[in-house]
Formats: sequence, C-alpha cells, structure tokens
Amino acid sequence: MSTKKYTLIEGAYLEDILRQPRALHDTFESLAVSEPLRTLARELKDQCFRRIILTGMGSSLYALYPLSLRLNSRGQTALLVETSELVHYLEPLIAPESLLVAVSQSGQSAEMIRLIEKNDGRAKIVAITNTADSPLSQHAYATLLTHAGPEYSVSAKTYVTALMAIEFAGSILDGNGSDAILLDLAEAEGRAADYLAAWRDHVIALADLLGGIKRLFLVGRGRSLAAAKTGALILKESAKFHAEGMSSAAFRHGPMEMVNDETLVAIFEGEDATRDLNHKLLSDIKSQGGRAELIGQNSTHPALRLFSVTETIRPILEILPVQMMTLALNARTGTEAGRFDFATKITRVE
Repeated sequence: MSTKKYTLIEGAYLEDILRQPRALHDTFESLAVSEPLRTLARELKDQCFRRIILTGMGSSLYALYPLSLRLNSRGQTALLVETSELVHYLEPLIAPESLLVAVSQSGQSAEMIRLIEKNDGRAKIVAITNTADSPLSQHAYATLLTHAGPEYSVSAKTYVTALMAIEFAGSILDGNGSDAILLDLAEAEGRAADYLAAWRDHVIALADLLGGIKRLFLVGRGRSLAAAKTGALILKESAKFHAEGMSSAAFRHGPMEMVNDETLVAIFEGEDATRDLNHKLLSDIKSQGGRAELIGQNSTHPALRLFSVTETIRPILEILPVQMMTLALNARTGTEAGRFDFATKITRVE
C-alpha cells in the first residue's frame, strides 16, 4: 500500500461507478425479446435490409463497435457511423432498406433529434436508451431500455448497461436467440462487483503508477477498442487529462515515436486471436525505454488485472480500470472526479 497522501473526493461520479453492478443487475432483469425485435430478426434473415447502420455519439458510438464486428463477421453489412456525420453527410443511408440501431443514454441529444427529423419514418429504428419517454424511444420500431437510473455526469452506469443491452440485441438480430447470451450476461454483475470491491486500493495504486505521466494512450484490438476509445474520452471528461484511444496496430504507425518515461501506454490484452500481438507491443515499448502496462487477466498490476471471462462481457469489465484511472488522476490533483465545468449531461447543441 502506498504511503503517499492523495486527496480523494468521494463525489457523485464515484457513486455512479460503484452502483454499476446494481445497474447491470436491473438491466439484465429487464432483458426480453419483444415482438418488434423478433420481427426484425426475421426480416434480416429474409434479407429485407441492405445494411445495418449503427449510430451514436461519443461512448454510445464506441459501445457499438463489438456489435459491428459481430454482425459483419456473420455476413451482414453493418456500418458504424457517428450520428452527426450520418445526418449531415450520409443522409442517403437513412432509407427504408437500412435498419438503424441508435444508442443514446438520453435519447434526446441534438444529433438524435436531428436523426429522428431526417428519418421521418423512412427507416426502422432499434433504440437503446436509458430514457423510456425520450424522442428516440417514441420514434423507434423496437426499444431496449437500460436501467441505469439517473447519472451525474460522465457515462459510467449508462455505458456498461448499454454494452449489455447491445449484446442482447445483437444476439437476437443475428438469429442466435436469447438463451446463450443471457447465460453469458448473467456473470457481468458479479464480476464487476468483485473488481470494484477493492476500488480504493485500485485508485491509490494507480495514483502511484501515474506519477510523472503527462501523456496517456489506451490501445487494443477487436472488441477492446470500445474500452480504448471510451476510456480516452472519460479521462478527458473526468480528469481533464489528455488521452488518446486507438488500435494497437495504429500505435505502431507513428505514435510509437512518443514512447518515453512521461508517456504511459495502457494495452488491453484482449482476445486470443491478437493477444500475442498486444504482448509483443508491451515488450517492444518497454525495451525502448517506455512505460507500458497491460489491462487484462495477465496484468502484473492488481488494479489492471481482470478476471478470465467470455468475450461477451469482457468489454464491460475493461472500462473499470480506466474509471479507476480517472479517480486516481483526480486524487493526485485534489479535484473532484467527473465534475463538468463546460459540458452538460445532455448535449443539446450541435
């Protein structure tokens, strides 16, 4: 245990983080196959749609990345498109032959309102949202509600519950049914609770680890890109600390030149197919005098070590150590994590 003194302000953002297991439990209990979702699964099987458009803003968009991999690997044409780009530059994709899967915790951000207006009933929408009476939910053909409850600022509960609902929706849409996916998702609450039980130790240990760090990269491959991208975003939002999220491969194409003792590269270990490549990146950075740590089941750092779990729930657990990093950086500066100075919880201005 560190002997250094840090000022950890236990505010509303921390409360949201610690309530994530409960939010996962409540969302899991609500998951059910609605008739509209069942109908869409049949229509996809019958090739009634030319493409699936996966859309959202910020962490809502990044949460859709695992689903884009899932659908495309099974022969569907699934496009991951930021909602702002979709409504302003790719409007022809908003058409009856497209199925839209839209994720928004509020369901009423400026971009989602514009999407609803642009769509005007042309394309069927699957909405994944935390707000039952939102415009997005009201205009959707099928809605999956997360049950994260009110959230203070930075997406924490809404992000992990969105990942859960997206996994469930994906299993139904690609024709796999609900039994197997529910068996996998049932483990998420307990695993998250087990990791967060030692949250204070994690924060203090990571505050030590982040000493002297001025730049932070979060990198991974495959489904881990959801946590890499979202993690970089919440580090900026919560700790006002600049971070970049990218693929491990992209890091070698230029950012490798930034390796030094003031730059930390946090590498998501990820799945079997590319785990060795991520381990090799870790080794190469360290051999060049840089600082790098693994986030995954084989991490040597307890605060970054994850349980061995299925690919379905790994993205849910991968964000937890990054949340601890946000708290650790704020503890180092004696500021409250997650307190917005300029942003708002619902972005109503484009």
